[in-house]
Amino acid sequence: MIGVLLLSSAAVLMNGCATREQTGQLIGGAAGAAAGTQVGGGSGRTIATVGGAVLGAAVGGAIGGRMDDHDRQQTGLALENAETGRNTQWVNPDTGYRYDLMPTDTYQSASGRPCRDYTMQAVIDGREETIHGTACRRADGTWE
Repeated sequence: MIGVLLLSSAAVLMNGCATREQTGQLIGGAAGAAAGTQVGGGSGRTIATVGGAVLGAAVGGAIGGRMDDHDRQQTGLALENAETGRNTQWVNPDTGYRYDLMPTDTYQSASGRPCRDYTMQAVIDGREETIHGTACRRADGTWE
């Protein structure tokens, strides 16, 4: 499932056909699926993986569709450096969108990767959106 999602994501992104929202949905879906694999076993794990992919795609599309490289960089810095329970805020200089990210828990996944649960609030075009998510650090230091 994850392999198919990642291959599909790569194909769309490599063709340059993806909008920011599609990219956000693909990244969110992959992250949700990855988080879902850490839950349960057998058919329970399959359900969690699929559920994580669907939820991740919805969340990724909501805010991820508006994020640019600056916002993704700030998100990564906040996940890497912010203390649990401490907010990191920024305003995108190009779009004026405001973001507030707070890590709510820090732990290691079953595979030993550092992970963080977080809450992100974004004010986009005057409308506030809030998501709760999980990101885990990859071997190259980036968060997914």
